[in-house]
Amino acid sequence: MSRPAPPATRPRDDGTPHAEPSKRRRTLLKAPLVAALPWGAARAATGDKVLRLAFSTAESGFDPPRFSDLYSRTVDSHIFEALYGYDHLARPARFRPLLAAAMPQVSDDFRVWTVPLRRGVRFADDPAFKGQPRELVAADIAYAFRRVVDPANNSPFATSVLDDRIVGLATPRELAIQQRKAFDYDAPVAGLQLVDRYTIRFSLDEPRPRFIQTLAASDVLPAQAREVVEFYGDKITEHPVGTGPFRLDASRWVRSSKIVLVRNPHYREVRYDAEPAADDAAGQAILARLKGRRLPLVDRVEISIIEENQPRWLAFLNGQLDGLLALTGALPLDFAPIALPNGRLAPNLARRGIQAYRIVNADSGVSYFNMDDPVVGGYTRDKVALRRAISLALDVDREIQLIRRGQAVPAQSPILPHTTGYDPRYRSEMGQYSVVRAKALLDTFGYVDRDGDGWRELPDGSPLVLHRATEPQQISRQFDELWQKNLTAVGLRTEFQVQQWPANLKAALAGKLQSWYLGSSASVPDGQDSLARLYGPQAGQQNLARFRLPAFDAIYERLQRLPDGPERNQLFFEAKRIAAAYLPYKYHVHRIANDLAHPWLIGFRRPLFWNDWWHLVDIDDSRRATS
Repeated sequence: MSRPAPPATRPRDDGTPHAEPSKRRRTLLKAPLVAALPWGAARAATGDKVLRLAFSTAESGFDPPRFSDLYSRTVDSHIFEALYGYDHLARPARFRPLLAAAMPQVSDDFRVWTVPLRRGVRFADDPAFKGQPRELVAADIAYAFRRVVDPANNSPFATSVLDDRIVGLATPRELAIQQRKAFDYDAPVAGLQLVDRYTIRFSLDEPRPRFIQTLAASDVLPAQAREVVEFYGDKITEHPVGTGPFRLDASRWVRSSKIVLVRNPHYREVRYDAEPAADDAAGQAILARLKGRRLPLVDRVEISIIEENQPRWLAFLNGQLDGLLALTGALPLDFAPIALPNGRLAPNLARRGIQAYRIVNADSGVSYFNMDDPVVGGYTRDKVALRRAISLALDVDREIQLIRRGQAVPAQSPILPHTTGYDPRYRSEMGQYSVVRAKALLDTFGYVDRDGDGWRELPDGSPLVLHRATEPQQISRQFDELWQKNLTAVGLRTEFQVQQWPANLKAALAGKLQSWYLGSSASVPDGQDSLARLYGPQAGQQNLARFRLPAFDAIYERLQRLPDGPERNQLFFEAKRIAAAYLPYKYHVHRIANDLAHPWLIGFRRPLFWNDWWHLVDIDDSRRATS
């Protein structure tokens, strides 16, 4: 399964809006983050061990099938659980049972996957259960798959799940659409067989050697209790009820301002365990310190929404945040030169015991072009030439040095670091900058300045104006200024359409934007996940560019069926060549992720493809109180 990383994307740690909604601005004073009492007094008053973090963008809601923004999905993955998860310390990534009792039994042709469930797992208590404990059963897994494809939920993940080709799963969806009636949750689906109360068997129309990635999507396809969804109806996004280590504290949740999770008192007994590589000194040290401890290690997680970089940075320096960490709130770019001059932790921070974690992330900054747009879209040679010229005119090295403060490397293709298909030696026109070649392409295909006003026209002589979607934040303005400067240098005029992030996302999904710059992160270890952004059937979902090319779709579908190996690697190469040739997306950079943590935060390691880690870190209150 190719899961979006909101539609396709996750937030950039540089603070730029990034496939997640951004609501109203906030300052440190607005965010209910700063405790009135010193930490020691606050801790004594509550008796809880609290992990304090910040999001740079607000949540949308907490219903896994419905929301694709990373912030909501990150919260969901700590409330809900899927059949499998990831070993938090293993590098490269390794799957392990979560709600499953064991690894799946898989047929030789990768079409039949049988999964036994753990027994005695309970959902968190909720009024929907009428005072009775509710045990997890196989039907709760099947229900999750049905919910994703129910057209009423308008799930951004529906096409991805259908791509797994679960036998019969598309039928009730098609009937609901064709007959304009409610989705039939009781209709039999041959590919979702309940072998018994605690065993589910998935049958697929085609081989899917990496289907376990779908079964490890706690943020998209977790177990859900049908009676909870039906009890709350349209309010289900406000009432997440799962089997995970935390539950939402609705009494403390202030939308777009503060999210509080508390320990699920009925979470089963789970002990910290992992299998880092023998030569992984950092991983082995974390394991030695935490192995055998009961999870979750903290009692409460408090997330404040602090959109602006400076207040978030100051909150960290003041000890009001335990870290600027992983995926949702790492070190803002503005402060990278201060915190990590020349890539090394600043001495003043090192003296405070602050730890720095640095890695080239499995993500990218990417511009897309709407292939249905009459100006930049299309597959004819002149339209391809325009997109290629724009790509060549963009000075990515300048973007890295001036805007990203050196915290990125140029991207060459859609495939992201740390995923299959990524080759650090691969080079393409995607990563090139040449004003001379850009001008030559435009001249050759008739994009010339006929009236002498300094701006090129379309080949038919009509005005050529590029429309670029953007957001009002300062970091977005910096990207816009560089874009405009680069394209002005080759005679292309740009007008910017400024909206808040949610409005841009809505317009992008509806195909109403000509171009937009956002971020994309890997959500699974397989590089094919990134290629979903060019797959025709994903148009209007992960494929914001609405790129449709039968030759590419054929490669994508073969990639799905083949096991890993040389033949599959060659297909990755061919897919990258097509992406560079047609250029529906301009991949700019892969970010360098910089995480900072105070010395009292124990056990942090940046996850590569998963969101759930808050229950796996500890807080040393003795160190926190004296800092």
